[in-house]
Formats: sequence, structure tokens, C-alpha cells
Amino acid sequence: MKIGIIGAGNIGGNLTRRFTALGHEVAVANSRNPDTLADLATETGATAVLATEAAAGADVVVVTIPLKTVPDLPSDLLAGAADDVVVVDTCNYYPQQRDGRIAAIEDGMTESRWVEQQLGVSVVKAFNGIYAEHLLTHGKPAGDPGRIALPVAGDDADAKAVVMGLVDSLGFDPVDGGGLDDSWRQQPGTPVYGADLDADGVRRALSGASPDRGPDWRA
Repeated sequence: MKIGIIGAGNIGGNLTRRFTALGHEVAVANSRNPDTLADLATETGATAVLATEAAAGADVVVVTIPLKTVPDLPSDLLAGAADDVVVVDTCNYYPQQRDGRIAAIEDGMTESRWVEQQLGVSVVKAFNGIYAEHLLTHGKPAGDPGRIALPVAGDDADAKAVVMGLVDSLGFDPVDGGGLDDSWRQQPGTPVYGADLDADGVRRALSGASPDRGPDWRA
């Protein structure tokens, strides 16, 4: 599979490491220039590119950047991607720590619905609630009783199935998190966020989540 990754921070860098190790063809970009990704490219075999080039021919594009910078992405970000490209959003809203106030999210829109509106394409929410280091160290074979599960939310059933397959290949149990408007159940401050639960635990945590953001997660 050809995968483009927009963002080479903790999550983006480790997804680059894991996906290349699984044999996927990965193009990775950051907000600067490909030269700044030379070490990651050498380590993994990924191709460092400009953000405008990361989606070229891609089957999957992962957007994993600070939420506040999503509107700054180029309008032709997905130019040249596969017609049925799957776009994965890993972004979280950290209003106090990083992103400032985003009015639509403060008014109740889910983070990923907001990202979808900025990008103008359907997105699937995944990989937002696991510690980046655990992407490298905590994957386990299917059926292992200690296998961590990750929720995946989205409106397009086919796109969601692709992402759930990737989650499984990385060594985690994928759990259907519902449609994109249900993705608030896996946002920061909810029971599933950062909890490293198994599949049953993730389902219980999603079910028990409250739509009210705590004070630490509001501007």
C-alpha cells in the first residue's frame, strides 16, 4: 500500500517507522522541507517529500499535525492521490496547551468533523488516543490476551475498514467507534484516551464517555 504521512512528529514519525517495517511505501512530509527529514528517511526507507507531494498516488493519507495548523495545509493537498484515497485524522484539540480557541469545536463540533470541513474530504479518526511510543512497543499478535485496542470512527464504511485493517496489522485490535459524529467518545479527556484498554474495555469506555468537555480540554 502507498501511504502519505503529513506530519513527522511523535505519532507521524512512529507511524512512518511501523508502516515501512510492514513493507508499505511511505512518503512523509512536515511543515518545513524534505531535508529536515533526512534522518527519518534514512532510518526507515521512507521518502521525504513536500506536503504537496505526500499524497501523490497514495491509497491512504494520514494527517497528524497540530490541529490549529490544519487550515494552513495546501488546498491541493490530495492532488494526485488515488480516487478512493482514505484520509486518516489523528489530530487532537489542545486549546490551553497548544491550539488556542477553535469556536466550532468549543460549540460542540467533533474535532474530526472540523478537520473534515477544513480539508473538504471525508476523514477517519484513528491513532489519536495512544501514546506515540506505544505504537512502537505495544503491538501484539492477534488473539494475544494483552492486546491493546484502538477505536476507529468514520462515516465511510469502506474507508473505515481499510483503517481498521491497518490498525490490526500494527498489532492492535480495531474497535468500531461509530460515525464521525461519535468520535467525541475518543477525544482527549474521555475514558478511552491514553488508557491502553483491550477491545472490551474500549467498547465500555466509548459507551461510558460524556460529551461534556472537562475544564482542562476547553479554551
